[in-house]
Amino acid sequence: MMKILRNRIVLLAAAWLACLSANAQTPPATWQEHWFEHNQVLNRVYYDNDLAVYYDNNVSPTVTWPFQYMGDVWRYTKSVYGNYGTENRLYAIFHTGRYSGGHPSSYFDPSHDNRNVTDCGPGPWTNGSGNDLDLTTHEVSHIVEGASKGIHGSPHRPLWGDSKWAEIFNYDVYVGLGRTADATRWYNLMINNSDNFPRANTYWFRDWFYPIYANHGRTALLNNYYVLLAQHFPKNGNSYARNMNWGEFVHFWSGAANASLKAQATLAFGWPAEWETQFVQAQHQFPFPYSNTVNNGNDITNLGGSVTTQYSDSPAAEGVAKLIDNSHTTKFLTFHNAAWVQYQATANFVVDRYSITAANDGADRDPLNWTLQGSTNGTTWTTLDTRSGEDFPYRYQKRVFTFSNSTAYRYYRLNLTNNSGSILQLAEIEFFEKGTASALSSKTESSITAAVYPNPSTDNVTVTFEGKQASITVTDAHGYQVVPTAPISSGKAVDLSNLKEGIYLIHLDVDGARKTERLIKK
Repeated sequence: MMKILRNRIVLLAAAWLACLSANAQTPPATWQEHWFEHNQVLNRVYYDNDLAVYYDNNVSPTVTWPFQYMGDVWRYTKSVYGNYGTENRLYAIFHTGRYSGGHPSSYFDPSHDNRNVTDCGPGPWTNGSGNDLDLTTHEVSHIVEGASKGIHGSPHRPLWGDSKWAEIFNYDVYVGLGRTADATRWYNLMINNSDNFPRANTYWFRDWFYPIYANHGRTALLNNYYVLLAQHFPKNGNSYARNMNWGEFVHFWSGAANASLKAQATLAFGWPAEWETQFVQAQHQFPFPYSNTVNNGNDITNLGGSVTTQYSDSPAAEGVAKLIDNSHTTKFLTFHNAAWVQYQATANFVVDRYSITAANDGADRDPLNWTLQGSTNGTTWTTLDTRSGEDFPYRYQKRVFTFSNSTAYRYYRLNLTNNSGSILQLAEIEFFEKGTASALSSKTESSITAAVYPNPSTDNVTVTFEGKQASITVTDAHGYQVVPTAPISSGKAVDLSNLKEGIYLIHLDVDGARKTERLIKK
């Protein structure tokens, strides 16, 4: 009897605690503002596990679009950047006729009762489109920049100010939510938007955020930046200890991109001598890896050939052909923990380096151990390189591996084993012809600062560069010229609407030096 009574008491106590926990997670029906000049009593008009929406008395009860849209934005944000506090909910506040603009707060801030908050006015919020979306999404961007990865503070804020991060954040959210019309609208608003910092006529979106986003991993790039920041930047407890300088800023974004972004920063912002000193110091103080060498030579997969694999169980959109489509946003996946992938070239080539690019998710699916083999006939194989315990810390990270070889092979095979689990995946492989890296680097990337965007493109691309004069030539992946060589000025759009979908090479000759960019035409 006593045992039964004790069990009932335990069950009642557990139920009471569960009730308390549930009540603690239920947003209050009203909320008295007590920050800045705000002193309204807010009414809760909607809530779910991700979102609570509050209106002041002037907001029309017919306004319901925030219930779905703000929840979608917050769920997408958490899927990309992780959780924000124990409750992990967004509190979206709307005013009509007062408090022009908006402000954010996060779960770190007692000023807003330690809640993730977007507080926006003056409304009337009846459209649910255009600026209604832009402003509310903008405020969510500030929560991300100041409270991601469990660390409080925005060491980059003195550099990019109030809205520059929000410009790329909003674009990514619209793309991620499948709101193509809003993404296009926002892109068109931002692409010609200029600022006077850090120098006059700075185009943050056009010359910095959009090019690095489009060319270096898109959403994964944005998240990688906050991952690196939380891992490496100085902290006091769970807050950042100081602000960044410009050299550190470019270094951390380079780490997120796994490529040196100094040239892009020079194009976008200039590059004072002080920044060079800061950049070098940052590389020593925060020694996370990224490639400073963009050109590794002739990738023979661009010359044609075919790729095959051991198993035929890949999903339709994730077949082995994705490994050589020159897009790191696609991937090859097999439901095996180990498999070989094989590239057959159009002729025999001497290869002495290759690259593997990690896919968009599932680090446990990354290659961990592998051997590279070569063959002249596809039957007899010679082991060329062996790797074990390799790591891809960041999504879409490209790593280049070198080895000694003087024999020309037509077939190159990677025998791969994953980290764990039953799925193996990777985004791209490249095989570089021996002797072409140094020869090309002297006449391509080393002396040119330039950008081509958008990439991928559907019709026009814009070319920007620093230099006195330039000419542009467009070829297909096999080297055949598809757009005649012509002079070009920086900022000019090039019409590619007549080209078919596929991979093209943009050859830009600036003041006697050449830079080549791959372009995906959709």
